[in-house]
Amino acid sequence: MKKKKRLETAQLHAMNSDLAKPMMDSQQQAPVLESEIEAFHKQIHNGRFNDETLGILETVLVSKDVKSSIEVRSNLRELLRSESLSVIRQISQKTVELKLSILEFFVRAFALIGDIERCLALRYEALLLRELKSTTYQWLQVSYLEWLTFAEQSTDNGFNAIAGQACDNALLCLQRNNRANLKADKGFDDTPVRERIKRLKDYVVTSAASRSAVQAQTAGYLKKKLIQKTKSHSPLCKESVASTMFRNGIKKRNVRKLHEHQACSRFLMDQTSIQI
Repeated sequence: MKKKKRLETAQLHAMNSDLAKPMMDSQQQAPVLESEIEAFHKQIHNGRFNDETLGILETVLVSKDVKSSIEVRSNLRELLRSESLSVIRQISQKTVELKLSILEFFVRAFALIGDIERCLALRYEALLLRELKSTTYQWLQVSYLEWLTFAEQSTDNGFNAIAGQACDNALLCLQRNNRANLKADKGFDDTPVRERIKRLKDYVVTSAASRSAVQAQTAGYLKKKLIQKTKSHSPLCKESVASTMFRNGIKKRNVRKLHEHQACSRFLMDQTSIQI
């Protein structure tokens, strides 16, 4: 009996130890994560937009706990969005090479934490910056293939508006290439590429129209349900108001009768006292 009791006690201690271990690991891990995030933030603050800083970010993202991993990514997303906006404002008067280098750093950082929206937005800004400066620096010129690749990636992630603009830019690049090839007497059949871009553009436009139709249909359905709900509740409200008015009327009548009764009682008492 005693042996059995000791065995149960040992099993209970082992179970408690197993349950406490993940909690202890999480508590020990928290300060480490905080210090790593602080180190990453410090690197950005000091203007170190390089592979070393991205390596620190990758280290921060390695987490055994799913819950803490989601929380860490959320915190990093807020940090990166705030810092990227601040840094981009600060480098507005810097050289195009530095701007592109820093934009590329933030594109990679947002890709690491899974913020696809911001990643694509900054890639688009970098491509537009290159196009803008390519009149002065020809080596910055964006090819139609770069625009097409960007358009396909944007479409895959549901950003149809920006994908449509990228398709337009890809077609403009093809036209520019054709003019350059004509001057150089080089033959280039761009028909397959042009058709590929147009098919993607048609898909983007159709998807956007379909999404707008679905949103309009959903909005109409919700509005209809709201009207129906309002109508169904309206009689109840009227009934409630009528019921309240009826109860108040009864109360007033009872109070009036009470006052009449009290007045009558006082009159009878006064008559009795006079007779006496």
